[in-house]
Amino acid sequence: MANRRAQIRLQAPVLRWARERAQLEPAQLARKLQVTPEAVEAWERSGEISVARANNLAHHTHTPLGFLYLPAPPDERLPIADFRTRSGAAPDRPSPDLLETVYLMQRRQLWLRDELTDAGAEPLGFVGGSVNAKAGPVAAAMADVLQLRDGWAAAEGTWTDALTRLRDRVEAAGVLLVFNGIVGNNTSRKLNRDEFQGFALVDEYAPLIFVNGTDFKSAQMFTIAHEMAHILLGASGVSRFRNLQLETDHSAEVTCDAAAAEFLVPAAELDAYWPVAGKTEDPYRAIARKFKVSTLVSARRALDRGLIGRGDFHEFYEAGRHIDWGLLQSTSSGGDFWNNQRWRVGRRFGSAVYRAVKEGRLTYRDAYRLTGLGGGAFEKMPAELGIEA
Repeated sequence: MANRRAQIRLQAPVLRWARERAQLEPAQLARKLQVTPEAVEAWERSGEISVARANNLAHHTHTPLGFLYLPAPPDERLPIADFRTRSGAAPDRPSPDLLETVYLMQRRQLWLRDELTDAGAEPLGFVGGSVNAKAGPVAAAMADVLQLRDGWAAAEGTWTDALTRLRDRVEAAGVLLVFNGIVGNNTSRKLNRDEFQGFALVDEYAPLIFVNGTDFKSAQMFTIAHEMAHILLGASGVSRFRNLQLETDHSAEVTCDAAAAEFLVPAAELDAYWPVAGKTEDPYRAIARKFKVSTLVSARRALDRGLIGRGDFHEFYEAGRHIDWGLLQSTSSGGDFWNNQRWRVGRRFGSAVYRAVKEGRLTYRDAYRLTGLGGGAFEKMPAELGIEA
């Protein structure tokens, strides 16, 4: 066994890359490792570090240990398209939290795809069926697939009711839908809604939508619809909504934004409601409450319909009135453990994993990795999630 106190020489740029990858300043990393900032700066200059500190560095920066022994920093990219960039800017470096979340969801999708194909399941006809379609037809196809017609959101009493209904219809269509605000079940690793709000993994047997659970409920409504549009277009990718794509290089994002907006706030309904909303003190808030969306989506739809000008939209946006504090709490802000698992694991996926374990097609170890639940928690899953054992 190697002496953990022994000094080794690694590549200084790799050590610095690991810290920057985790978005930590030298002083922040020093506190985590219980060393001085000068010690961090020293090994980032020389590469000299002890085995023990290298192990701790990997742990606290969520870096695979083997990466620290590479001759140069790896070119680490998202394994799916990155739709977060705007106006020709270079893609933001994905955080370890985002990367690990995408990898975990890919493992879930691949496992479920194998389960379904082995069982002789038929591919889902709507996946990729709207390739090259415009926003209107995509929105109409979404309504057909989800069996949700105009007025459905307005008929729901609260954002939670509308979000639950939309979630249930997406899952009933055969799409895996996961909400989580942390990496797996690690409560110390909270996802950043400023980094991304959702992503879609296209597959004709097991399409998957991931929603950042730290985001507000009304924003999650839009994320689900947006990522569902990606499934219909057959375009996997990670999304972040800034200014609702008034400036973007990604045509798929423009289409998905417009399709999601039309699905959630149909033009005919908005046009009919605008005379009423326009008489209120805050018309965007009135639209948001009726259609169970954010005020940002409300304002953008008013812009799209020619009800307000671009200058009005920018004034609204810059004033920060799209930040709907209070009425838009997230779905992942703590609380009951099993209620969170209903969003993080889901009944359909949890049922499939549990059944595979009991029928001998999946080891307990692999089931724990797929669900993030181990031991007694995994055995309680059927009863707590209300799924068939």
